[in-house]
Amino acid sequence: MPAEYIWKNGELVAWKDATVHVMTHALHYGSSVFEGVRAYSTPQGPAVFRLQPHTHRLFNSAKISRMEVPFTEEQINNAIIETISRNGHEACYVRPLLFRGSNALGVEGRKNPTEAVIITMEWGKYLGAEAIEQGVDVQVSSWRRMAPDTGSSLAKIGGQYVNSQFISMEAHDNGFSEGIALDYNGTVSEGAGENIFVVMNGVVYTPGGGSSILMGITRDTILTLLKDQGVEVRFETISRDMLYIADEIFFTGTAAEVTPVRSVDRLQVGEGKRGPITKAVQDEFFAITSGEQPDRYGWLTPVRQAEPASGD
Repeated sequence: MPAEYIWKNGELVAWKDATVHVMTHALHYGSSVFEGVRAYSTPQGPAVFRLQPHTHRLFNSAKISRMEVPFTEEQINNAIIETISRNGHEACYVRPLLFRGSNALGVEGRKNPTEAVIITMEWGKYLGAEAIEQGVDVQVSSWRRMAPDTGSSLAKIGGQYVNSQFISMEAHDNGFSEGIALDYNGTVSEGAGENIFVVMNGVVYTPGGGSSILMGITRDTILTLLKDQGVEVRFETISRDMLYIADEIFFTGTAAEVTPVRSVDRLQVGEGKRGPITKAVQDEFFAITSGEQPDRYGWLTPVRQAEPASGD
C-alpha cells in the first residue's frame, strides 16, 4: 500500500477506494500520461524537486495525446503538495497520472472523460541503494526505441512504456540491472527509464532530442550542474562501441537519480566503479536535494510553508 490517501479527481480518497472500472479506456489502449516526481527530506521538512517542470511536462504529454485536462497546472501542483502533507511523508515518490476513463471502447478514445490521480509512496533507490556508489551492470537491448514518426518520445505516455518493459525484462532475464536502448538509426538512445551520459577524456557526451529520448528533467538538472562545474558537454550521436571504451557512464532520472554504470555487455567501464565526474555531479545533486547546500536554482518546493514570525 503506497500511502493512506490518494488524490483522485479533485479530492483525497482512501487508498482502497481509488479504483477504476474495467471499461477504462487506458486499461485497453494505454491512453494515459504520467510523471515521476520525488520529494526529499530536508531540514525544513519535505520538499518537492522541480515540481513545476514535471507538471508542465505532464500537461504537454496530455496535449500531444489530445487529452483534455479538467484541472490547471496550479491545481495539480497544489494537489501534489496536499497529498504529500496529508500522508505525512518526509520523503516520497509521487506519481501524477492522467488517463482516459470509462465510456466507450474503440481506439479513438476522446469520448471518454479524462481522470486524474496523484499517488505518493515510499520508494528508495530505483536500481538499488548500493548502485549509487558501486554502479550497475547493464546490457545493450535488442529492443529499439521508436522512430519519431512512430510515437512521441517527448511525451510520457503509458502505452509507450511497453517498449521500456521489454527492455527491462530482457535485461533482468539476462542477469543485468538495466538495459540500454538504441534508437531507430542504431545509435544510443537511453535506458529503459533513464537518460544516459558518457564520459571520455574529461568530456561528457549525451544523446540529443533526435535520438528518440525523453527530455528528462533530471537530465536537465545534471546539465546545469555540469555547466556550472566547468565540464564540457557535447550533444552528439553515440555509437554502441563508444559505451565499451568510455571512462565513465551514468544514468539520470527521477527514479534512478544519478546512478553510475560499471559495465556494459560485461565489458568494464573505466575502472569499474564510480568515476570522478559522476561523483562530483552526484554529490552536488544530493547535497541540493537534501538541503545540505543552498537551493540556488530554486528547484525545491517546500511542502510545509514557513510560518510568519510573530511580533512582540
